[in-house]
Amino acid sequence: MGYESGRDHAGDLRLSCDVVVVGSGAAGATVATELALSGARVLVLEEGARVDAAEHGAMRPSESLRHVWRDGGFSVAAGIGDSPTINVTMGRVVGGSSMVTGGVCFRTPDHVLDTWVREHGLHGYAPRAMAPYFDEVEKHLHVETVTPDRRSRSTHLFDAGLRKKGVALDSLRRNTKGCHGCGRCNFGCPEQAKMSVDLSYLPRAAAKGATVFSHCRVEKVRLKGRRAIGVEGRVLNGPNGRPGGKLVVDARRVVIAGSAWVTPTILRRSGIKHDVLGKKLTLHPGFRMMARFDEEVEGWKGAMQSAFSDAFEERGLTLVSVFIPVSVIGATMPGIGPDHVNNARRMKHVAMFGGMIHDEGGGTVMRGPGGEPFVTYRMSRRDRARMPDIVRLLGETFLDAGAKEIFPPVLGLERGLTPDAFRAFDFERLPARRYECSSQHPLGSARIGSDRRASVCDPDGRVWDAEELYVVDGSVLPTSLGVNPQESIMAVATKLAWTMRDRPYA
Repeated sequence: MGYESGRDHAGDLRLSCDVVVVGSGAAGATVATELALSGARVLVLEEGARVDAAEHGAMRPSESLRHVWRDGGFSVAAGIGDSPTINVTMGRVVGGSSMVTGGVCFRTPDHVLDTWVREHGLHGYAPRAMAPYFDEVEKHLHVETVTPDRRSRSTHLFDAGLRKKGVALDSLRRNTKGCHGCGRCNFGCPEQAKMSVDLSYLPRAAAKGATVFSHCRVEKVRLKGRRAIGVEGRVLNGPNGRPGGKLVVDARRVVIAGSAWVTPTILRRSGIKHDVLGKKLTLHPGFRMMARFDEEVEGWKGAMQSAFSDAFEERGLTLVSVFIPVSVIGATMPGIGPDHVNNARRMKHVAMFGGMIHDEGGGTVMRGPGGEPFVTYRMSRRDRARMPDIVRLLGETFLDAGAKEIFPPVLGLERGLTPDAFRAFDFERLPARRYECSSQHPLGSARIGSDRRASVCDPDGRVWDAEELYVVDGSVLPTSLGVNPQESIMAVATKLAWTMRDRPYA
C-alpha cells in the first residue's frame, strides 16, 4: 500500500485488486480516491515517475520538461489541410497533467451542460444535477479566487486595454493554498501551494489502502468474453528505463484514465471497436500574444494565471491571462543571433496574454510507431476564421493599453511589429501552418452519450458492449468547454466514481 515503483521490481510483475485505475492524473486520482474511501482495493498504474512536489518545485524549467512532461513538452497534433500544427502539452508523472497546469478551475458553463443534455441525451449532467460534484471537487482542491493584488503588471495592462472596449477582466479561480504569485505554476511550485492531485487526492487514496505504482505502462485491457478482468503491459524496469518485465494485473473492474490523448490507443489494442473512438478530439487551440511597453512590466511578478474574460464567447473566444517563466518565453522571441539576444534582453518590458478557441473538434487519435498515439487535427472552417479574430483582438487590446511593439504568434517573423504594421498585417490570408498554436486541453476522443452509435461509453462511463470496463478521463467529455477543463474532468470523474461505488461487480 502507498507508493511503489516498477523499477524497484526485477523481472515480471503480477498484481491483483478490486479496481485497477490506469492513469494517475486528475480523473484517475479522483476515481481512485473515491473508490478507496468506499473500501475497494484500488491499484493505480502510472507510466511516468513519481516526482515529489518539493523536488518538482526546485527544478529548472528544462528539468521539469525532461522529468515531468510527456515527450518533453513536444507532443503535437499534426495539422491537416489549412490547419495549424498544435503543440499539446501534458504530464507523464504521478499526478498527471494536474502537475503542469496553471491551476485554473472553471465549473462547466451551464450552456455547455445544457448542450450535453439536449444533444447527447445526458440528462444526469444538467447544471443542477452536477452542482454536488463540483462542490466536492472544490472542497478537496481548495479552489479559491485569485485576488487582484496577485495580478501581474502584464495582466493589469491588458485589463486597461480591454476596458477601452467596455470590458473588464474577471478574477480566475485556482486550486491553490498559500499562493504568493511566483509565476511558475506549470513548472513546479516552489512553495507547494498548487493543490494538484498528487497533494490533494492521491495521499488520501493511499491512506485508505490504495497503491500507486509508477513506471508501469499499460498496453491493453484483458478481456474474458465481454468482461474486463484486468490489464497487461510492461514494467519500465529495463536498461535506461526501457520496457522490461511483463505487467499483468487481475482486477474485478478496470478504469481507464489515460487522457483523451492515450485512452483511444489502449482501447483499440484491447479489441474495442467503435466508429467514433479516437475521433472528434477537441483541443481548445490556444494563442499567446506578447507586447513591448516603454515601462518595465516584469510580468513574471504575480500569479501565472489570474484573470480572464468570457465577454467574447459568442465569437467562440475565451481570453485567459498567462505569463510563463521568462527563461522559457525569452527563448521564443524573434530574430537570429544578436537580434534575438536584443529582443530577449527586453523581456522586462514585455507583457503577455493568451486566448483559446471553443472548437468543434477536428482531432483524430491513431496508433503511431511503437504504439504511441499519432494525432492529427483538421480545423473546421468556422474555427479557422476565428484564428485571425483572436490574434487581432489580443494585439489591439495591448495597443489600446499603449504597447509600442507587438509580437504576434506567427512563425517565421524576424522582428516584432510596430502598431501600424500590426494593423496592416494580413492575418486573414496567413496560411494556418504559420500560426503558433498550443493546447493543454485534449478532450472528447471516447465520449459518453445515450446513443451507442454516436458515443464510446454510456452516461455512466461504461464502454458499450463491455462489462466492468470504464473510461473516466477527459476523453469522455462530449464537447469542448470553452474554458480550462481540470475541474470539469474531476467533477465528471466524481460522478462516475460514485456511480461505480454503488454498483455491484458483474
